[in-house]
Amino acid sequence: MDFHNKVALITGAGNGIGRATASGFASRGARVIIVDRDQAAGEATAGILRQQGGDACFISADVTQSADVQNYVRLVLEKYGAIDCFHNNAGIEGSVAPTHQYDEVMFDRVMAVNVKGVFLGLRHVLPVMLKQGRGAVVNTASVAGLVASPGMPAYVASKHAVIGLTKTAAGEVARSGVRVNCICPGPIETRMIHSLESMISADDPASVGTRYQSNIPIGRYGTADEVANLVIFLCSDLASNITGAQYVVDGGRTATGGAVTNNLVR
Repeated sequence: MDFHNKVALITGAGNGIGRATASGFASRGARVIIVDRDQAAGEATAGILRQQGGDACFISADVTQSADVQNYVRLVLEKYGAIDCFHNNAGIEGSVAPTHQYDEVMFDRVMAVNVKGVFLGLRHVLPVMLKQGRGAVVNTASVAGLVASPGMPAYVASKHAVIGLTKTAAGEVARSGVRVNCICPGPIETRMIHSLESMISADDPASVGTRYQSNIPIGRYGTADEVANLVIFLCSDLASNITGAQYVVDGGRTATGGAVTNNLVR
C-alpha cells in the first residue's frame, strides 16, 4: 500500500469520502489532486493535506462539463505527467420523493452529476492511463446500485448506471494494464446521510438516524475512512487481479436484506 511516486486524482474531494480518500493517499506518499466544485471545501482539503506533510493541490471543476473535466486532466498532466489512481467519486443525493412525484429538474441534476460526471471522468482519464499502460480507477457507486431505496429514484437509477459503466469500461481496458472497479458504500457518517435524515424528518432527523443505524448489523454508520481504505486497496498492487468488480462496504446492511427501507445508501 505504498504510493510514493504515484499520482492520485480524486473528484468530490472537498469533504466526506473524497476527502478521506485524498488523506489516505497522501499519508501513503501519493501526490494528490483534489477536484471539487466547492472551491472553499477543495482548498480546505488540500490545505489539510499539506499541513500534514503531503503533496496536494486543488482544481475547481464541475464534473458535468466536458471542458472542465478535460481541463483538470490537462492540469494534472502538466504538473505531474501521469495519473496512476483515479477515484471518480463526485456525487449528489438529490431529494426524497416517490417516483411519481419526483421533480424532473432534480432528476436531471442527479443523473448529470452521478452518471454523466462519472462517464466524463472515464472518457478523459482512461486515454491517459491507456497511453501509460497502467492505472487504476475506482468509481463511487452505492448499495443503491444493487437494491431499491424507495423515495430516491434518481439516486438509485444513477448508482445502478455507475455499476454498469464500471463493468463496461473494465472489460474494454483490461488487457491494457488498466483496472476499473467500483465501491458500493452503505450509510456513511457524512454530510449526505444527515441531509437525507433532515429531508425525511425535518422535525426529528436524529430519530431517522437512530432507526437506520439500528437496522445495520454492526449497529452504526460506516466512516469515510473505512470507505477510503477500500478505495486505496483497489488502487494498490494488492488488487492487481481485480477489475470489473463492485465491492460492498455497508456494515452488513445488504447482506441481511435491510437496504429495502427508505434510507440514504451512501
